[in-house]
Amino acid sequence: MSLTVAELLVATLDEIGARQVFGIVGDALNPFTDAIRRQDKVRWIGVRHEEGAALAAAGQAKVTGRLGVCCGTTGPGANHLVAGLYEARKDHAPVLAISGGVAAAKRGSDYLQEDDPVALFRDVGVYSEIIASPDQAAAVIQQAIAHAYGERGVAHISIPPEVFAAKVPGPVPSIATLRPRPEVAPAAADIAALAQMIGEAKTVAVLCGFGCHAAAEELKALSDRLNAPLMHTYRGKDILPYDDPRWIGGIGLIGGRPGVDALHQADLMLMLGTDYPYSEFLPTKTRVVQIDERAFALGRRTPVALGIVGSVRPALRMLLDALPQRGDTAFLDAVNADRAKWDAMLDEKAALDRSPDMLHPQAVARAVSDRAAEDAVWVTDTGEVTLWAANWLRQSGRQQITGSFNNAAVGTGIGIANGVQALDTARQVILHAGDGGFTMLLGEFMTAVEHKLPVKVVVYDNSTWGLVHLEMEGAGVPPSEGASFPNLDFATFAQACGARGFTARTPHELTAAVDAWLAEPGPAILHAVVNPDEIPAMPHIDPGQALRFGISKVKQAFGALTRRG
Repeated sequence: MSLTVAELLVATLDEIGARQVFGIVGDALNPFTDAIRRQDKVRWIGVRHEEGAALAAAGQAKVTGRLGVCCGTTGPGANHLVAGLYEARKDHAPVLAISGGVAAAKRGSDYLQEDDPVALFRDVGVYSEIIASPDQAAAVIQQAIAHAYGERGVAHISIPPEVFAAKVPGPVPSIATLRPRPEVAPAAADIAALAQMIGEAKTVAVLCGFGCHAAAEELKALSDRLNAPLMHTYRGKDILPYDDPRWIGGIGLIGGRPGVDALHQADLMLMLGTDYPYSEFLPTKTRVVQIDERAFALGRRTPVALGIVGSVRPALRMLLDALPQRGDTAFLDAVNADRAKWDAMLDEKAALDRSPDMLHPQAVARAVSDRAAEDAVWVTDTGEVTLWAANWLRQSGRQQITGSFNNAAVGTGIGIANGVQALDTARQVILHAGDGGFTMLLGEFMTAVEHKLPVKVVVYDNSTWGLVHLEMEGAGVPPSEGASFPNLDFATFAQACGARGFTARTPHELTAAVDAWLAEPGPAILHAVVNPDEIPAMPHIDPGQALRFGISKVKQAFGALTRRG
Protein backbone atom coordinates (compact mmCIF):
# COMPACT_ATOMS: atom_id res chain seq x y z
CA MET A 1 0.00 0.00 0.00
CA SER A 2 1.48 3.34 -1.03
CA LEU A 3 1.75 6.15 1.51
CA THR A 4 1.20 9.86 1.28
CA VAL A 5 4.09 12.20 2.07
CA ALA A 6 2.43 12.94 5.44
CA GLU A 7 2.08 9.23 6.24
CA LEU A 8 5.66 8.55 5.15
CA LEU A 9 6.96 11.30 7.44
CA VAL A 10 5.00 9.96 10.42
CA ALA A 11 6.13 6.39 9.72
CA THR A 12 9.75 7.54 9.50
CA LEU A 13 9.54 9.41 12.79
CA ASP A 14 8.09 6.28 14.39
CA GLU A 15 10.85 4.08 12.95
CA ILE A 16 13.66 6.27 14.30
CA GLY A 17 12.05 6.53 17.76
CA ALA A 18 10.58 10.05 17.75
CA ARG A 19 7.46 9.82 19.87
CA GLN A 20 6.08 13.38 19.97
CA VAL A 21 5.54 16.29 17.60
CA PHE A 22 4.99 19.68 19.22
CA GLY A 23 3.07 22.32 17.29
CA ILE A 24 -0.08 24.27 16.50
CA VAL A 25 -2.50 22.99 13.88
CA GLY A 26 -3.21 24.90 10.67
CA ASP A 27 -4.84 24.23 7.31
CA ALA A 28 -1.51 23.67 5.54
CA LEU A 29 -0.76 20.90 8.05
CA ASN A 30 -4.11 19.09 7.82
CA PRO A 31 -2.78 16.01 5.97
CA PHE A 32 0.08 15.69 8.47
CA THR A 33 -1.97 16.09 11.64
CA ASP A 34 -4.57 13.70 10.23
CA ALA A 35 -1.84 11.12 9.55
CA ILE A 36 -0.75 11.43 13.18
CA ARG A 37 -4.37 11.06 14.33
CA ARG A 38 -4.75 7.78 12.42
CA GLN A 39 -1.93 5.97 14.25
CA ASP A 40 -1.03 5.51 17.91
CA LYS A 41 2.76 5.68 18.18
CA VAL A 42 3.69 9.27 17.35
CA ARG A 43 1.73 11.73 19.48
CA TRP A 44 0.74 15.28 18.58
CA ILE A 45 1.16 17.71 21.49
CA GLY A 46 -0.59 20.98 20.81
CA VAL A 47 1.04 24.05 22.35
CA ARG A 48 -0.14 27.64 22.81
CA HIS A 49 2.70 29.32 20.89
CA GLU A 50 4.95 27.85 18.21
CA GLU A 51 8.02 29.07 20.07
CA GLY A 52 6.91 26.77 22.88
CA ALA A 53 6.84 23.89 20.37
CA ALA A 54 10.41 24.59 19.24
CA LEU A 55 11.59 24.90 22.84
CA ALA A 56 9.94 21.61 23.79
CA ALA A 57 11.60 19.82 20.88
CA ALA A 58 14.96 21.41 21.73
CA GLY A 59 14.57 20.44 25.38
CA GLN A 60 14.03 16.81 24.45
CA ALA A 61 17.02 16.82 22.11
CA LYS A 62 19.26 18.41 24.75
CA VAL A 63 18.60 15.85 27.47
CA THR A 64 18.49 12.74 25.24
CA GLY A 65 20.72 13.52 22.25
CA ARG A 66 17.91 12.18 20.07
CA LEU A 67 15.77 13.95 17.50
CA GLY A 68 13.17 16.42 18.76
CA VAL A 69 10.36 17.40 16.40
CA CYS A 70 8.29 20.58 16.12
CA CYS A 71 5.82 21.91 13.61
CA GLY A 72 4.23 25.17 12.49
CA THR A 73 1.95 26.15 9.65
CA THR A 74 2.62 28.70 6.91
CA GLY A 75 4.00 32.21 7.47
CA PRO A 76 3.72 33.26 11.13
CA GLY A 77 3.36 29.66 12.28
CA ALA A 78 6.80 28.84 10.96
CA ASN A 79 8.22 32.25 11.87
CA HIS A 80 7.37 31.71 15.52
CA LEU A 81 9.35 28.48 15.57
CA VAL A 82 12.61 30.22 14.74
CA ALA A 83 13.27 31.97 18.07
CA GLY A 84 12.89 28.72 19.99
CA LEU A 85 14.99 26.78 17.51
CA TYR A 86 18.04 28.86 18.39
CA GLU A 87 18.12 26.76 21.57
CA ALA A 88 18.95 23.71 19.48
CA ARG A 89 21.31 25.62 17.21
CA LYS A 90 23.39 27.12 20.04
CA ASP A 91 23.45 23.96 22.19
CA HIS A 92 24.08 21.63 19.24
CA ALA A 93 20.96 19.50 19.65
CA PRO A 94 19.26 17.58 16.79
CA VAL A 95 15.81 18.95 15.94
CA LEU A 96 13.55 18.53 12.91
CA ALA A 97 11.34 21.55 12.23
CA ILE A 98 8.41 20.98 9.87
CA SER A 99 6.50 23.88 8.36
CA GLY A 100 3.45 23.94 6.17
CA GLY A 101 4.00 25.64 2.85
CA VAL A 102 1.89 27.83 0.60
CA ALA A 103 0.43 25.81 -2.28
CA ALA A 104 2.73 25.79 -5.30
CA ALA A 105 0.08 27.38 -7.54
CA LYS A 106 -0.03 30.43 -5.25
CA ARG A 107 3.71 30.97 -4.74
CA GLY A 108 5.26 34.09 -6.20
CA SER A 109 2.05 36.14 -6.01
CA ASP A 110 2.48 37.60 -2.51
CA TYR A 111 -0.21 35.20 -1.33
CA LEU A 112 -1.59 35.23 2.20
CA GLN A 113 1.20 34.33 4.69
CA GLU A 114 3.67 33.66 1.88
CA ASP A 115 7.35 34.04 2.73
CA ASP A 116 10.65 32.35 1.86
CA PRO A 117 10.88 29.45 4.34
CA VAL A 118 14.29 28.27 3.15
CA ALA A 119 15.80 31.72 3.71
CA LEU A 120 13.94 32.11 7.00
CA PHE A 121 15.52 29.00 8.51
CA ARG A 122 18.94 29.41 6.90
CA ASP A 123 20.69 30.97 9.92
CA VAL A 124 19.12 28.77 12.57
CA GLY A 125 19.36 25.56 10.58
CA VAL A 126 22.01 23.22 9.23
CA TYR A 127 19.57 22.20 6.49
CA SER A 128 16.50 23.88 5.00
CA GLU A 129 14.53 22.68 1.99
CA ILE A 130 11.09 22.81 0.36
CA ILE A 131 9.62 19.50 -0.71
CA ALA A 132 8.06 20.67 -3.95
CA SER A 133 7.25 17.21 -5.33
CA PRO A 134 6.30 13.87 -3.75
CA ASP A 135 9.07 12.30 -5.85
CA GLN A 136 11.73 14.08 -3.77
CA ALA A 137 10.04 13.61 -0.38
CA ALA A 138 11.80 10.42 0.71
CA ALA A 139 15.26 11.72 -0.11
CA VAL A 140 14.71 15.12 1.51
CA ILE A 141 13.26 13.61 4.69
CA GLN A 142 16.30 11.34 4.92
CA GLN A 143 18.70 14.21 4.33
CA ALA A 144 17.00 16.51 6.83
CA ILE A 145 17.23 13.99 9.67
CA ALA A 146 20.76 12.99 8.64
CA HIS A 147 21.88 16.63 8.81
CA ALA A 148 20.17 17.15 12.20
CA TYR A 149 22.07 14.19 13.63
CA GLY A 150 25.29 14.57 11.70
CA GLU A 151 25.74 18.28 12.36
CA ARG A 152 23.87 18.33 15.69
CA GLY A 153 21.52 21.12 14.80
CA VAL A 154 18.21 22.16 13.30
CA ALA A 155 16.98 20.72 10.02
CA HIS A 156 13.93 22.28 8.42
CA ILE A 157 11.55 21.04 5.74
CA SER A 158 8.64 23.00 4.30
CA ILE A 159 5.84 20.97 2.73
CA PRO A 160 2.86 22.47 0.84
CA PRO A 161 -0.52 20.85 1.57
CA GLU A 162 -0.95 19.32 -1.88
CA VAL A 163 2.47 17.64 -1.52
CA PHE A 164 1.66 16.46 2.01
CA ALA A 165 -1.43 14.70 0.59
CA ALA A 166 0.27 13.22 -2.49
CA LYS A 167 1.38 9.59 -2.79
CA VAL A 168 5.09 8.77 -2.65
CA PRO A 169 6.82 6.24 -4.92
CA GLY A 170 8.93 4.61 -2.21
CA PRO A 171 10.20 4.57 1.39
CA VAL A 172 12.82 6.77 3.02
CA PRO A 173 16.22 5.26 2.20
CA SER A 174 19.03 4.40 4.61
CA ILE A 175 16.98 4.77 7.79
CA ALA A 176 19.60 2.75 9.69
CA THR A 177 21.98 5.72 9.32
CA LEU A 178 19.64 8.13 11.10
CA ARG A 179 21.03 8.05 14.61
CA PRO A 180 23.20 10.13 16.96
CA ARG A 181 26.87 10.51 16.08
CA PRO A 182 29.18 7.96 17.75
CA GLU A 183 32.17 8.85 19.90
CA VAL A 184 35.43 9.54 18.11
CA ALA A 185 38.81 8.32 19.38
CA PRO A 186 41.71 10.81 19.16
CA ALA A 187 45.06 10.20 17.52
CA ALA A 188 47.43 8.11 19.66
CA ALA A 189 50.27 10.57 19.03
CA ASP A 190 48.21 13.40 20.53
CA ILE A 191 47.51 11.39 23.68
CA ALA A 192 51.19 10.56 23.99
CA ALA A 193 52.05 14.26 23.73
CA LEU A 194 49.46 15.07 26.40
CA ALA A 195 50.86 12.41 28.74
CA GLN A 196 54.30 13.97 28.39
CA MET A 197 52.95 17.46 29.18
CA ILE A 198 51.20 16.11 32.27
CA GLY A 199 54.45 14.51 33.38
CA GLU A 200 56.20 17.88 33.11
CA ALA A 201 53.52 19.73 35.13
CA LYS A 202 53.64 19.84 38.91
CA THR A 203 49.93 20.62 39.25
CA VAL A 204 47.01 19.89 36.92
CA ALA A 205 43.46 21.28 36.95
CA VAL A 206 40.60 19.99 34.81
CA LEU A 207 37.68 21.95 33.39
CA CYS A 208 34.80 19.63 32.45
CA GLY A 209 32.07 20.59 30.01
CA PHE A 210 28.96 19.07 28.49
CA GLY A 211 31.09 16.75 26.38
CA CYS A 212 32.17 14.92 29.56
CA HIS A 213 28.73 13.50 30.35
CA ALA A 214 29.58 10.01 29.15
CA ALA A 215 32.91 10.05 30.98
CA ALA A 216 32.03 10.38 34.67
CA GLU A 217 33.99 7.28 35.71
CA GLU A 218 36.99 8.28 33.61
CA LEU A 219 36.99 11.78 35.13
CA LYS A 220 37.05 10.34 38.63
CA ALA A 221 39.87 8.00 37.68
CA LEU A 222 41.85 10.88 36.15
CA SER A 223 41.39 13.01 39.26
CA ASP A 224 42.47 10.14 41.51
CA ARG A 225 45.49 9.37 39.32
CA LEU A 226 46.76 12.97 39.27
CA ASN A 227 45.22 14.33 42.49
CA ALA A 228 43.75 16.98 40.21
CA PRO A 229 40.66 19.07 41.05
CA LEU A 230 37.73 18.86 38.64
CA MET A 231 35.90 22.09 37.83
CA HIS A 232 32.86 22.29 35.60
CA THR A 233 30.88 24.56 33.33
CA TYR A 234 27.18 25.00 34.10
CA ARG A 235 26.31 22.43 31.41
CA GLY A 236 28.62 19.96 33.16
CA LYS A 237 27.45 20.56 36.74
CA ASP A 238 25.25 17.45 36.89
CA ILE A 239 27.98 14.96 35.89
CA LEU A 240 29.00 14.23 39.51
CA PRO A 241 27.34 14.84 42.90
CA TYR A 242 27.94 18.26 44.48
CA ASP A 243 29.67 16.69 47.51
CA ASP A 244 32.20 14.59 45.59
CA PRO A 245 35.60 15.78 46.90
CA ARG A 246 37.00 15.85 43.36
CA TRP A 247 34.12 18.02 42.08
CA ILE A 248 35.17 21.50 43.20
CA GLY A 249 32.44 23.53 41.56
CA GLY A 250 31.78 25.85 38.67
CA ILE A 251 33.61 28.87 37.35
CA GLY A 252 32.43 32.32 36.41
CA LEU A 253 29.25 33.88 37.77
CA ILE A 254 27.65 30.42 37.62
CA GLY A 255 30.24 28.98 39.94
CA GLY A 256 32.67 30.18 42.59
CA ARG A 257 36.07 31.50 43.48
CA PRO A 258 37.72 28.12 44.29
CA GLY A 259 37.30 26.83 40.76
CA VAL A 260 38.50 30.01 39.09
CA ASP A 261 41.54 30.21 41.37
CA ALA A 262 42.43 26.54 40.83
CA LEU A 263 42.54 27.00 37.06
CA HIS A 264 44.79 30.04 37.40
CA GLN A 265 47.13 28.41 39.93
CA ALA A 266 47.71 25.12 38.08
CA ASP A 267 50.70 24.54 35.82
CA LEU A 268 48.50 22.76 33.29
CA MET A 269 44.77 22.99 32.58
CA LEU A 270 42.87 20.28 30.72
CA MET A 271 39.83 21.72 28.97
CA LEU A 272 37.61 18.71 28.28
CA GLY A 273 34.48 18.73 26.15
CA THR A 274 33.83 22.43 26.55
CA ASP A 275 33.94 25.57 24.47
CA TYR A 276 33.53 27.78 27.55
CA PRO A 277 32.73 31.25 26.15
CA TYR A 278 33.62 33.52 29.10
CA SER A 279 37.35 33.73 28.44
CA GLU A 280 37.84 36.36 31.16
CA PHE A 281 37.57 33.54 33.72
CA LEU A 282 40.09 31.32 31.96
CA PRO A 283 43.78 31.44 32.89
CA THR A 284 46.21 33.50 30.83
CA LYS A 285 49.52 32.05 32.06
CA THR A 286 48.62 28.39 32.57
CA ARG A 287 49.41 25.94 29.75
CA VAL A 288 46.18 24.65 28.27
CA VAL A 289 45.29 21.42 26.48
CA GLN A 290 41.82 21.18 24.93
CA ILE A 291 40.01 18.01 23.88
CA ASP A 292 36.84 18.38 21.80
CA GLU A 293 35.04 16.51 19.04
CA ARG A 294 34.83 19.75 17.05
CA ALA A 295 38.15 20.74 15.54
CA PHE A 296 36.94 24.29 14.90
CA ALA A 297 36.36 24.85 18.64
CA LEU A 298 39.97 24.18 19.61
CA GLY A 299 41.82 27.26 20.83
CA ARG A 300 39.18 29.87 20.09
CA ARG A 301 38.49 30.84 23.72
CA THR A 302 42.03 30.79 25.09
CA PRO A 303 45.42 29.93 23.56
CA VAL A 304 46.15 26.20 23.75
CA ALA A 305 49.49 24.41 23.71
CA LEU A 306 47.86 21.25 22.36
CA GLY A 307 44.48 20.71 20.71
CA ILE A 308 43.13 17.17 20.43
CA VAL A 309 40.19 16.22 18.22
CA GLY A 310 38.19 13.44 19.83
CA SER A 311 35.51 12.48 22.33
CA VAL A 312 36.36 12.81 26.01
CA ARG A 313 35.63 9.24 27.14
CA PRO A 314 37.89 7.39 24.66
CA ALA A 315 40.54 10.10 25.05
CA LEU A 316 40.68 9.65 28.83
CA ARG A 317 40.72 5.87 28.56
CA MET A 318 43.75 6.10 26.30
CA LEU A 319 45.37 8.71 28.54
CA LEU A 320 44.89 6.75 31.78
CA ASP A 321 46.88 3.88 30.31
CA ALA A 322 49.88 6.21 30.01
CA LEU A 323 49.76 7.98 33.39
CA PRO A 324 51.52 6.86 36.59
CA GLN A 325 49.96 7.40 40.00
CA ARG A 326 50.86 10.66 41.75
CA GLY A 327 51.29 10.85 45.50
CA ASP A 328 51.32 14.59 46.23
CA THR A 329 47.85 15.80 47.26
CA ALA A 330 48.83 19.31 48.40
CA PHE A 331 47.23 21.14 45.47
CA LEU A 332 43.93 19.25 45.67
CA ASP A 333 43.85 19.63 49.46
CA ALA A 334 44.37 23.40 49.19
CA VAL A 335 41.62 23.75 46.59
CA ASN A 336 39.24 21.70 48.74
CA ALA A 337 40.01 23.88 51.77
CA ASP A 338 39.11 26.95 49.71
CA ARG A 339 36.02 25.18 48.47
CA ALA A 340 34.92 24.42 52.07
CA LYS A 341 35.05 28.14 52.91
CA TRP A 342 33.06 29.01 49.80
CA ASP A 343 30.44 26.36 50.56
CA ALA A 344 30.09 27.70 54.11
CA MET A 345 29.35 31.13 52.65
CA LEU A 346 26.72 29.61 50.33
CA ASP A 347 25.13 27.84 53.31
CA GLU A 348 25.03 31.09 55.28
CA LYS A 349 23.35 32.93 52.40
CA ALA A 350 20.73 30.18 52.13
CA ALA A 351 19.94 29.92 55.86
CA LEU A 352 16.25 30.30 56.65
CA ASP A 353 17.04 32.21 59.84
CA ARG A 354 19.14 34.81 58.01
CA SER A 355 16.28 37.30 58.31
CA PRO A 356 12.82 36.50 59.72
CA ASP A 357 10.67 38.71 57.49
CA MET A 358 12.47 38.60 54.16
CA LEU A 359 12.67 35.64 51.79
CA HIS A 360 16.05 35.37 50.13
CA PRO A 361 16.28 33.72 46.69
CA GLN A 362 19.22 31.58 47.84
CA ALA A 363 16.99 30.01 50.49
CA VAL A 364 14.35 29.22 47.88
CA ALA A 365 16.84 27.53 45.55
CA ARG A 366 18.39 25.51 48.40
CA ALA A 367 15.02 24.44 49.83
CA VAL A 368 13.82 23.24 46.43
CA SER A 369 17.13 21.50 45.72
CA ASP A 370 17.22 19.60 48.99
CA ARG A 371 13.64 18.33 48.63
CA ALA A 372 13.73 17.30 44.98
CA ALA A 373 13.70 13.71 43.76
CA GLU A 374 17.08 12.01 43.42
CA ASP A 375 16.60 11.70 39.65
CA ALA A 376 14.83 15.03 39.00
CA VAL A 377 15.46 17.10 35.89
CA TRP A 378 16.25 20.74 36.59
CA VAL A 379 15.33 23.35 34.00
CA THR A 380 16.56 26.88 34.61
CA ASP A 381 15.35 29.96 32.80
CA THR A 382 17.78 32.75 31.98
CA GLY A 383 18.52 35.79 34.12
CA GLU A 384 19.39 36.38 37.73
CA VAL A 385 17.39 33.24 38.51
CA THR A 386 20.14 31.25 36.75
CA LEU A 387 22.63 32.38 39.39
CA TRP A 388 20.37 31.38 42.30
CA ALA A 389 19.48 28.01 40.81
CA ALA A 390 23.00 27.10 39.68
CA ASN A 391 24.99 28.19 42.71
CA TRP A 392 22.65 26.93 45.41
CA LEU A 393 21.54 23.68 43.77
CA ARG A 394 23.17 20.61 45.33
CA GLN A 395 22.86 17.97 42.61
CA SER A 396 22.69 14.27 43.44
CA GLY A 397 24.69 12.93 40.50
CA ARG A 398 21.58 11.23 39.11
CA GLN A 399 19.78 14.46 38.32
CA GLN A 400 19.99 16.29 34.99
CA ILE A 401 20.28 20.02 34.41
CA THR A 402 19.20 21.85 31.28
CA GLY A 403 18.17 25.30 30.16
CA SER A 404 19.13 28.00 27.71
CA PHE A 405 22.90 27.64 27.99
CA ASN A 406 24.55 29.20 24.94
CA ASN A 407 21.52 31.04 23.61
CA ALA A 408 20.88 32.50 27.08
CA ALA A 409 17.33 33.47 26.16
CA VAL A 410 14.91 34.70 28.80
CA GLY A 411 11.49 33.05 28.81
CA THR A 412 12.52 29.70 27.37
CA GLY A 413 12.21 27.60 30.52
CA ILE A 414 8.55 26.57 30.45
CA GLY A 415 8.74 25.35 26.85
CA ILE A 416 11.90 23.34 27.52
CA ALA A 417 10.39 21.90 30.71
CA ASN A 418 7.24 20.79 28.88
CA GLY A 419 9.30 18.92 26.31
CA VAL A 420 11.43 17.20 28.93
CA GLN A 421 8.38 16.27 31.01
CA ALA A 422 6.64 14.78 27.96
CA LEU A 423 9.46 12.24 27.70
CA ASP A 424 8.49 10.72 31.05
CA THR A 425 5.56 12.04 33.08
CA ALA A 426 6.66 9.92 36.06
CA ARG A 427 9.98 11.76 36.38
CA GLN A 428 10.07 14.97 38.38
CA VAL A 429 10.80 18.08 36.28
CA ILE A 430 11.42 21.33 38.15
CA LEU A 431 11.64 24.74 36.48
CA HIS A 432 13.35 27.71 38.12
CA ALA A 433 11.95 30.83 36.46
CA GLY A 434 12.18 34.55 37.04
CA ASP A 435 8.98 36.53 37.06
CA GLY A 436 9.83 38.38 33.85
CA GLY A 437 10.87 35.25 31.99
CA PHE A 438 7.89 33.18 33.06
CA THR A 439 5.39 35.79 31.87
CA MET A 440 6.97 35.85 28.40
CA LEU A 441 5.42 32.48 27.47
CA LEU A 442 2.81 32.27 30.19
CA GLY A 443 0.41 30.38 27.93
CA GLU A 444 2.75 27.39 27.80
CA PHE A 445 1.75 26.57 31.37
CA MET A 446 -1.65 25.76 29.88
CA THR A 447 0.13 23.32 27.57
CA ALA A 448 1.32 21.52 30.69
CA VAL A 449 -2.18 21.53 32.18
CA GLU A 450 -3.87 20.35 28.96
CA HIS A 451 -1.50 17.46 28.38
CA LYS A 452 -1.15 16.50 32.06
CA LEU A 453 2.56 17.30 32.19
CA PRO A 454 3.29 17.61 35.93
CA VAL A 455 5.95 20.32 35.63
CA LYS A 456 6.76 22.09 38.90
CA VAL A 457 7.47 25.79 38.36
CA VAL A 458 9.04 27.98 41.05
CA VAL A 459 8.73 31.66 40.13
CA TYR A 460 11.20 34.02 41.81
CA ASP A 461 9.23 37.26 42.09
CA ASN A 462 11.43 40.32 42.58
CA SER A 463 9.36 42.52 40.25
CA THR A 464 12.38 43.42 38.17
CA TRP A 465 14.65 42.29 35.35
CA GLY A 466 17.14 41.22 37.99
CA LEU A 467 20.23 40.54 35.91
CA VAL A 468 19.73 43.69 33.83
CA HIS A 469 19.30 45.62 37.07
CA LEU A 470 22.55 44.09 38.34
CA GLU A 471 24.39 44.94 35.11
CA MET A 472 23.21 48.55 35.33
CA GLU A 473 24.50 48.82 38.87
CA GLY A 474 27.79 47.21 37.85
CA ALA A 475 28.17 49.97 35.26
CA GLY A 476 27.43 52.64 37.88
CA VAL A 477 24.09 53.47 36.26
CA PRO A 478 20.89 53.62 38.34
CA PRO A 479 18.28 51.19 36.97
CA SER A 480 16.04 52.74 34.34
CA GLU A 481 12.27 52.97 34.38
CA GLY A 482 11.86 49.75 32.40
CA ALA A 483 13.92 47.64 34.82
CA SER A 484 10.99 47.03 37.19
CA PHE A 485 7.37 46.00 36.62
CA PRO A 486 4.19 44.93 38.44
CA ASN A 487 3.31 41.23 38.65
CA LEU A 488 0.28 39.00 38.69
CA ASP A 489 -0.39 36.57 41.52
CA PHE A 490 1.23 33.45 40.07
CA ALA A 491 -0.44 31.05 42.51
CA THR A 492 -3.88 32.40 41.57
CA PHE A 493 -2.92 32.16 37.90
CA ALA A 494 -2.10 28.46 38.35
CA GLN A 495 -5.50 27.87 39.93
CA ALA A 496 -7.22 29.75 37.08
CA CYS A 497 -5.53 27.33 34.67
CA GLY A 498 -6.93 24.35 36.56
CA ALA A 499 -3.68 23.56 38.37
CA ARG A 500 -2.44 24.23 41.92
CA GLY A 501 -0.62 27.29 43.17
CA PHE A 502 1.33 27.95 46.38
CA THR A 503 2.89 31.12 47.79
CA ALA A 504 5.82 31.86 50.09
CA ARG A 505 6.66 35.40 51.20
CA THR A 506 8.66 34.70 54.36
CA PRO A 507 11.18 32.06 55.48
CA HIS A 508 8.55 30.73 57.88
CA GLU A 509 6.22 29.87 54.97
CA LEU A 510 8.84 28.41 52.65
CA THR A 511 9.34 24.81 53.83
CA ALA A 512 5.66 23.91 54.00
CA ALA A 513 4.97 25.59 50.65
CA VAL A 514 7.80 23.71 48.92
CA ASP A 515 6.69 20.37 50.38
CA ALA A 516 3.07 20.86 49.31
CA TRP A 517 4.09 22.09 45.85
CA LEU A 518 6.38 19.14 45.15
CA ALA A 519 3.78 16.68 46.46
CA GLU A 520 1.16 17.90 43.98
CA PRO A 521 0.61 15.17 41.35
CA GLY A 522 -0.05 17.59 38.48
CA PRO A 523 1.53 20.82 37.21
CA ALA A 524 1.94 23.41 39.95
CA ILE A 525 3.44 26.84 40.58
CA LEU A 526 5.29 28.04 43.68
CA HIS A 527 5.17 31.83 43.83
CA ALA A 528 8.22 32.90 45.86
CA VAL A 529 8.27 36.61 46.64
CA VAL A 530 11.98 37.29 47.17
CA ASN A 531 14.21 40.16 48.20
CA PRO A 532 14.71 42.36 45.10
CA ASP A 533 18.00 43.85 46.37
CA GLU A 534 19.88 40.55 46.73
CA ILE A 535 23.30 40.50 45.05
CA PRO A 536 24.66 37.13 43.83
CA ALA A 537 27.91 35.70 45.16
CA MET A 538 30.59 36.55 42.60
CA PRO A 539 34.00 34.85 42.33
CA HIS A 540 35.94 38.09 41.99
CA ILE A 541 34.80 41.71 41.88
CA ASP A 542 37.51 44.14 40.89
CA PRO A 543 37.78 47.55 42.64
CA GLY A 544 36.29 49.32 39.64
CA GLN A 545 33.18 47.15 39.71
CA ALA A 546 32.77 47.63 43.47
CA LEU A 547 33.05 51.39 43.02
CA ARG A 548 30.44 51.38 40.26
CA PHE A 549 28.03 49.37 42.44
CA GLY A 550 28.51 51.99 45.14
CA ILE A 551 28.01 54.90 42.75
CA SER A 552 24.80 53.36 41.46
CA LYS A 553 23.41 52.96 44.98
CA VAL A 554 24.25 56.59 45.79
CA LYS A 555 22.52 57.76 42.62
CA GLN A 556 19.44 55.69 43.46
CA ALA A 557 19.31 57.11 46.99
CA PHE A 558 19.79 60.68 45.72
CA GLY A 559 17.05 60.15 43.14
CA ALA A 560 14.65 58.92 45.81
CA LEU A 561 15.37 61.96 47.97
CA THR A 562 14.85 64.27 45.01
CA ARG A 563 11.50 62.69 44.19
CA ARG A 564 10.37 62.99 47.81
CA GLY A 565 11.52 66.63 47.89
